[in-house]
Formats: sequence, C-alpha cells, structure tokens
Amino acid sequence: MLFVFAGLYLDCVNNASVRVNILSPIIALILCIAFVLFLLRLERKQSPEMTRALWIPTIWMLYTASKPLGVWFPSSGGDPESGSSLDRAFLIVLMCMALWILARRKYDWRNAMKENAWLMILIFFMLVSIFWSNIPYISFKRWTREFQAVLMAFVVHSEPSPRLAMESILRRTTYILIPFSLLLIKYFPEYGRMYGRWSGGEQWIGVTQQKNGLGRLCLIAAFFLIWTLVRRRQGNNPPVWRYQTHAEIFVLLISFYLLKGPGGAYSATAVTALGIGLLVYLGFHFIKKFGINLGAGTLMAIVAIIIIFGIANLFTGGSNLRFFVSSVGRDATLTGRTEVWASLLPVAMQRPLVGRGFGGFWTQRTREVFQISEGHSGYLDMLLDLGFVGTLLVSMFLLSSCRKAQRQLSHDFDWSTLWICFLIMAVVHNISETSINSFTSHLTAVILFLTVCSTNIYSPREQI
Repeated sequence: MLFVFAGLYLDCVNNASVRVNILSPIIALILCIAFVLFLLRLERKQSPEMTRALWIPTIWMLYTASKPLGVWFPSSGGDPESGSSLDRAFLIVLMCMALWILARRKYDWRNAMKENAWLMILIFFMLVSIFWSNIPYISFKRWTREFQAVLMAFVVHSEPSPRLAMESILRRTTYILIPFSLLLIKYFPEYGRMYGRWSGGEQWIGVTQQKNGLGRLCLIAAFFLIWTLVRRRQGNNPPVWRYQTHAEIFVLLISFYLLKGPGGAYSATAVTALGIGLLVYLGFHFIKKFGINLGAGTLMAIVAIIIIFGIANLFTGGSNLRFFVSSVGRDATLTGRTEVWASLLPVAMQRPLVGRGFGGFWTQRTREVFQISEGHSGYLDMLLDLGFVGTLLVSMFLLSSCRKAQRQLSHDFDWSTLWICFLIMAVVHNISETSINSFTSHLTAVILFLTVCSTNIYSPREQI
C-alpha cells in the first residue's frame, strides 16, 4: 500500500507543472482512502487503550483544521456571519455528545476549572465582552464555539491516559488530513487550489480554506512527526509494524512538499515558525545532554518577549521584521501585511482597552471595507476584538501554560518539549498570521488541548 501511494506522490512531484495525471481521480481517491485507513489501523494498534469517545474531540479537531461543512456542501444554507445550518447542527451534536460523555464519566468540573484558572477567566471575559459588541447575537454564537473547544479539551482530559490521548489525536489528524490535502491539490483542484489576492498566482490549500491554513496544518504535522521519529529512534515510542516508521517518514515528506507550495507561493510564516520550533527542540536536547538547568522563569520570559515583540511590531509598521522578511523571500511589506496593519491599527486604538467585543469586529461589512477577513496578526485581531485587557488575558493563559510545561520538563522531557515547542511556534506564527485569537483555530486548539490534558487532577470512574 505504501508503494502504491508513493507512486501517487511521485506523480504529483514530477508532473505538477504540466498537470498530467497518471491515475484517474476516482482511482486516486480510492487509493488515498485505503492508505489513510491503513494508517489509522496502525494508530489503533499504537493506542489500544484509547476509548471510542476520543473520536468526538478527534472529529472536532479534524473539522477545525479543514474547511467548514458549508464549503464542502454549499447548498446547506446559512449566512456569512452565522455560518451554514449544516455546520451549526454538526457542532451542536458534537457539543451534546461531549457533555454526555463528561456527565457519564462524572467529570470533576470544579478542579478542572481551578487548575485552568486563566483559561476560565479568559473564556468568561470573552462572554462578558459580548455585551459591548455591535453584533451581540452573532458574537454569542461565536463564543459558543470557544466553549465547545474547552469541552473537547475536557473530554481528552477525562481519558484514562490524557497525554497518550492527545498524541492519538495529533496522529489521527496528521494521518487523515495530509494525504487528503495532496489528493485534493492534484486530482480535485476545484477544492485543493485557489488564486491568491496578494500573490496573484496559484496557491495550494488542500483540505483547508486558504494557503496559510495549509501551512499551519503542515507545520503541526511535520513537527509532530519529527518529534515522534526522534522518540522512536531513542526507543521511547516503538513501532507496531516494521514499516510504520517508513510510512510516517513518507507522510512527513508529503508535509514538506505541501509546505513548499507551487513556486514561491508558500506560507513563509509557517516555514519560519517550524524552523524556530525545530531549533528550540534541538536546543532542549543539547541542554539535556550537558545537564544545563534552565531558570524557573526562562521559558516564560522567552514567550513573553515574543508576544511583546509581536505587539510592538504592529506599532512600528513591521520594521522589526525587515531582516527576517528578506531571508524568506518576501518583500518589505510582508506581502501587503504592513498595509493591512496600518489601516487596522487606528481602528483598534479607537477602543484600546476592551475592543469591539469577542467576534464583534469582523463582519460582512468590515470584510467588504477592508477587502480582507483577518488582520494577518493574531495580536492585532486580539486588540480589535478584546483590546489590551483581552490580549493580556490571552498572554497570561499562554504564560501559565508555559509555566506548567517547564515544571514537568524534568519528569517527562519528551512531552514537555512537544508542548513548549508548540507554544513557541504559536506565538511566533501569530506575528504575521492569525490563530491565537480563537481556540477554534487549529494551532491554538492544539495548545488548549496540551494545556488541559496535562492537568493531573482526574481519574475517570467510568469509560465509554
């Protein structure tokens, strides 16, 4: 099976420019489905203790990382602000199932909220901010999706082994979304490709909605696979099948290929964040090898400095990034980002303290006025919605997560390095892309899940 799908990959690499397909779309689809099912079978053998209920947060994560159902099925009805009726119904069903699972497992809500205090304060502030939103009903519906994300994290935490459950989710999403992204780009271009406003050329989007979404997906998948392969080489994660390592290396190669994009149309932010994440990961192994002790607040200080840099960068018009921009082949405007920041920052400063309310800025009208749908900076979008107060709360949540991760560094080196590297990649990624302003963004959802499922307060009484 691996060799058959390798032929599909080589077909893409060798013929991407001339678009000559050796396989028909239907045959390619069948092969892709077979390959993904084969990988999921390996994953099941890798984590036999996982309950069936784990598929609920897994499905939610797959949904978060890909196009909404209303895009796949455009006749499902709805409006630009609320989304399609199909998406709403789907998310309501997932939320009800999550609540039912937590009720059956007698989940300890009080201790979970106590151990994740900054997360609860942030969620509460998002809810309160709806009162000063210009679109309170839409803002409330957008807030319920944030609440759903927290519920899904609690479901993962309620598993017998939350950390292994989180690894299983990362493995499943990688096994499914990366191969299908390649399939859509090559054989179903109406879904897998688009033409960008700023580049003017063809862009690969795969199962996501835009180029940067695919970059974010490949960033997460590539780092997780590298982390897994390193652990396996050290004997900490033995394969369940003699060729599992080869299969994962193959998926990793696909991730790099998708990250490269057609010509120069790749996500420079994702590439940069991945590079920094790998350097940090290498640094951790260096520190471990030579027995270097990190100070109690060292990693928190690093995360705080990156966040401050990201916010300050908005007020300097991106001048702080000039050196980095040239190294990744982008122009001085960061592909138009500095123009976007210059137009949106004065709007954010009209309500600097508490913003326009959660989900209250980006409406159909503002999208038409600014001709964009996001600020291309997670810190700017936080200022627009939640102001400096909300930005501070998000920062405190991230810093508290970093503190928890560093405390566990001496007890579980592998898990802590995965957690910390994802944190650092997230705060770097949001300097010129948006994801950190919502838990329904793939990268921030990973941070949320890692933070919650590492809270050691719960022993489930009943598993389903």
